[in-house]
Amino acid sequence: MNLSPSASRLAHPSPAASPPDDVYMSEMTGAHPIVVLASSRAVVEGQLTAATIVISRDTGKITSIFHSVLPASDFPPGTVYTDHSPHVLLPGLVDAHVHLNEPGRTEWEGFYTGTRAAAFGGVTTVIDMPLNAIPPTTTVAGLREKVQAAQGKCWVDVGFYGGIIPGNSGELRALVQEGVRGFKGFLIDSGVPEFPAVSSTDIALAMATLADEPTTLMFHAEMIPPIAASVGDGVTWSLPPLAPIGPLNEYSTFLASRPSSFETYAIAEILSLAHVAPNLPLHIVHLSAIEAIPLLQDAIANGVKITAETTFHYLSLAAESIEDGDTRHKCCPPIRTQANQDGLWEELLHDGGCIKTVVSDHSPCTPNLKLLPPTIAGSSNVNQPDKQDEQDQGDFFSAWGGVSSVGLGLSILWTEGQRRGITVEDVVQWCCKNTAKQVGLESDKGDLAVGYDGDVAVFDDEGAFEVGEEAMLFRNKCSPYQGMTLKGVVKETWVRGHKVWERDGRGFGKDGPSGKLLLERRQ
Repeated sequence: MNLSPSASRLAHPSPAASPPDDVYMSEMTGAHPIVVLASSRAVVEGQLTAATIVISRDTGKITSIFHSVLPASDFPPGTVYTDHSPHVLLPGLVDAHVHLNEPGRTEWEGFYTGTRAAAFGGVTTVIDMPLNAIPPTTTVAGLREKVQAAQGKCWVDVGFYGGIIPGNSGELRALVQEGVRGFKGFLIDSGVPEFPAVSSTDIALAMATLADEPTTLMFHAEMIPPIAASVGDGVTWSLPPLAPIGPLNEYSTFLASRPSSFETYAIAEILSLAHVAPNLPLHIVHLSAIEAIPLLQDAIANGVKITAETTFHYLSLAAESIEDGDTRHKCCPPIRTQANQDGLWEELLHDGGCIKTVVSDHSPCTPNLKLLPPTIAGSSNVNQPDKQDEQDQGDFFSAWGGVSSVGLGLSILWTEGQRRGITVEDVVQWCCKNTAKQVGLESDKGDLAVGYDGDVAVFDDEGAFEVGEEAMLFRNKCSPYQGMTLKGVVKETWVRGHKVWERDGRGFGKDGPSGKLLLERRQ
């Protein structure tokens, strides 16, 4: 076999044709020991370069990378080989914030549908949040039940978070041993009764318990600021957050009920407790309010180990554009103003900024829980509420909070980022490398490098598509992105050297889901 580097070839106007059927069959059966993916553009170890990537089908690992496009003739006859020039080879995305809801609320989402949607969008690893499944992942027994439910259903690799709730501190170390990638707690009502909010006492106990464990402690950072010091931990509960002032179907009414002070107060509370476990990494999930950024910057400058993520929807949607009653946009913390969105982008693009990752926070529900009125475009494609609920249609306070977008994130980010000058290297940093690091997978995922998993997204950065039902592969087709045209198309998705999705050919593999559950203890 000749594996010596050869001169780079010029980019094709389109990739070479798919392999013939016999090669396809050998790909599926594993008859050939390697898969070779090449392109004039690939993000390898964070840099854009020409590359030929060799993946072992036995181990699923990248065994060689050449910084040029080697011809197929350099490999044994029958080797599965595709030159994808001029499309970009990206590391598979690691979406570190997804609610898959199985078991217990599988009608909202499930492992099969959620991971299939992820693969459609070049996501090769998802980390499942500890709530909205029943039971939640707050005990070892709950984790094991979730793992059992996931068996044989995952199109991509899946890891799990544990949860912190009042009274479960005795489960936390055991959950680390069972392989959870981190822990999440709420400082405000979560919306589901089985996952109550934690008090400052609960947080301090969790920090002390996990102080020396290889994990990350994460927070949904919203709290109602107390009106007096005597309020104490009672401020962690909120039903509703603030009494609405204005029509309930107007987004401005909902936005005013969850001001940025909810986030800044919660983050200040977390930071005040960081001394309990100074070596424990802390993380703020779905940061929305730019007013919190100086608090985080100051804490980092003073040695606190804390990072933040934001989401595709906070970076692409703005309050001013949300129509009355369009509850597809409801989430908590809320989508804020255009000026706030600009501030999030400024921090994300700032070297050394506190926002390190971008995730989906895919938090779906059945369409009837969104109470979407028939006046909203696309409402004919969702189940309408019963007649007795008509007075609630379009009510932002009664509708379930959560945005559905898993598998659309790369295109959402690329579309919005075009006017902000982002590069594919930026996308890899925020959605691959840093998300993998956040969950302790940085030695295996989030990069194209020798020894890493052969997780690859083939990305057409010039292509575009309209978000219709065929692009929303999650279970319930109810998303604020429906009807939008997004730039950037995932042509293929590979997980550990196996093609799981092909846009222009066979679609999903005939052998069904082959994703791995990531249950090794975090190091």
